Amino acid sequence: MIRTVILFASAGVMLVVLALPNHPGQMNYNGLVYWPIELSVLLFAMLALGRTRGVASVLALILVAVTLLKLADLASFAAYNRAFNPVSDLFLIEAGIGLLSDSVGATSAFFVVAGCIVATGLLYMLLRGGLKAWERAALPGPARVVALVAALATGGWAVADTGHHLGYWTFEKNPPGSARTTRVAVARISDARETVADLERFRHAAQVDPMRDIAGAFDRLKGRDILLIWIESYGRASIDNPEYAPTHLETLRRAERQIARAGLEMKSGWLTSPTAGGQSWLAHGALGSGLWTADNARYRAMIASGQKWLFHLAAEAGYRTAAVMPAITMAWPESAAMGFEHVFEAKDIPYEGEAFNWVTMPDQFTLATYAALLPDGPRPDFIQVALISSHAPWTPVPEMLPWDEIGDGTEFNEMAARGPTPRDLWKDRDAVRDAYRRSVDYSLNAVFSHVARLGEDAPLVIVAGDHQAAGLIAGSDNRDVPVHMIAPPGVLSLIDGWGWSEGMIPAGDLEPQRMDGFRNAFVRAFSSVEQVAEVAP
Repeated sequence: MIRTVILFASAGVMLVVLALPNHPGQMNYNGLVYWPIELSVLLFAMLALGRTRGVASVLALILVAVTLLKLADLASFAAYNRAFNPVSDLFLIEAGIGLLSDSVGATSAFFVVAGCIVATGLLYMLLRGGLKAWERAALPGPARVVALVAALATGGWAVADTGHHLGYWTFEKNPPGSARTTRVAVARISDARETVADLERFRHAAQVDPMRDIAGAFDRLKGRDILLIWIESYGRASIDNPEYAPTHLETLRRAERQIARAGLEMKSGWLTSPTAGGQSWLAHGALGSGLWTADNARYRAMIASGQKWLFHLAAEAGYRTAAVMPAITMAWPESAAMGFEHVFEAKDIPYEGEAFNWVTMPDQFTLATYAALLPDGPRPDFIQVALISSHAPWTPVPEMLPWDEIGDGTEFNEMAARGPTPRDLWKDRDAVRDAYRRSVDYSLNAVFSHVARLGEDAPLVIVAGDHQAAGLIAGSDNRDVPVHMIAPPGVLSLIDGWGWSEGMIPAGDLEPQRMDGFRNAFVRAFSSVEQVAEVAP
């Protein structure tokens, strides 16, 4: 009797492990309650093999590994709207631990990580013990033969289901049951192999840059400064999601009126970001380099490739280039490959106020001070400013101050001390979404209020979202982000062919363009050198 209970209990543990979904959308009754084909394969195989040394240990390790992959998929789909890539995403584990530490404290984060490690070890022991229990079941010889045939039959069934759903072959109807765990394992192995092969192709493609030998770019701007402003987590949800659109659309309409009164013209469009939910550097890399940096492995390959960014081309055309990066608090050696003559990290920006949790300083302070970071000089400037007030955890949310009250940053201290804490805020999804709405609205107000103050001699200003927020916040898996271009009269006529909408709100039916296409299109639009005409889009 006890042995029977152990067999059923161990089979139950394996059932739970195998039935675990790898996508948040499957966390429902239909996604959880089904019979995994692999369970039949495992149980029949252990009965057939009997006491074969090492088999239970190996199978338990495989089950634990695939379970971790499914958990990684769940986290990756929730955060970035995509599956976890075993080759390019391993660094996210360290980044996630860092974010957890910032959110709940180093001590709590340590115990969470230690608990995960212990839980993984316990899961392995449970699975190994359960498999051994089935391995030790006493069966006569003929019964073992039947079990072997059943193991082979159910194994073939699992293979048929896996190949059908992954597109290796097609049946008129889905095979009964589901081999979801096998599908996840095969898909991730395939992803890893494809990533390795893709990186080699990417490195080769990066060496063939049609812009590499262009000289005299941006001559149509006649020495006008260029300002690229990134707004963190500003995505299409601000326009489309009824939870955010009333607030953000009203802010954009008000900004449109302010900027028009300042004598500036505006056009807006859509860009498709290579990322969602985080990893802003992938978006910065795609737009700046003209290469599709869809994951960190491709990003590293791009950095190592020698590809010219917009800032290299601008420097060769006589511009002084700079990056103002208030989110950078650690070494950033890859910036040397991006074409920046000057890099101003958080420590280089004279903010004396308190941090807003992870956010080092409010956007209004960054916008009020970036121009003073560069010394006077005769060359025009091409400056990138990457803002961070709308970065998670979205608490506390700053408020706008009169621009003439911005001093050393201590004027924001009272705002920085407001609650709730990230831990308390993230207990309530509706509260998180409201905080996100207010954070993005603050950043929009800060940016466009600043642009309106630049007046008729303003630079050519590009304002872009880096990526959509995570799906659970954005309410969508869409990766489009708004992009706005603002300039004195006559300048934006050079991009009439792009078909962008007039004003600050891009039309909903306007075709989005991939972010990696922006570099070449931008250079073509604002340059008249002969080589540009020969560049393929």
